Amino acid sequence: MKTQKTLLALALVTAASVSFSVHAQIPGPKDRNTTSVQEILAQPKDDQDVVVQGRLLRKLGDEKFLFSDGTGEITVEIDDDEMPRDPMDDNTTVELRGEVDVDKNRAPEIDVDSVRIMR
Repeated sequence: MKTQKTLLALALVTAASVSFSVHAQIPGPKDRNTTSVQEILAQPKDDQDVVVQGRLLRKLGDEKFLFSDGTGEITVEIDDDEMPRDPMDDNTTVELRGEVDVDKNRAPEIDVDSVRIMR
């Protein structure tokens, strides 16, 4: 009887630890750092990781674009090698991942690490 209780306790502990480890590996929606342009402009934090979804409205210069998510507009810097090969226009929805770049001599920008076309 004592052996059965020990085995049962061991099985419960094993099941609980497996359940916890599987649960801990599943990323939740808060892991994405999704934010809005309005939030970025209201409280810009240098080097803050951000994910925004919206449209590239137009090219402003070498690797600089005007981006809008419907809550505001912000300049984004996208290296040529980060641009998708698929054709895009100002109606294409994209997801940008990058960091906020704050400089006292200009408005905040996003330095983009990756661009993904949303389908």
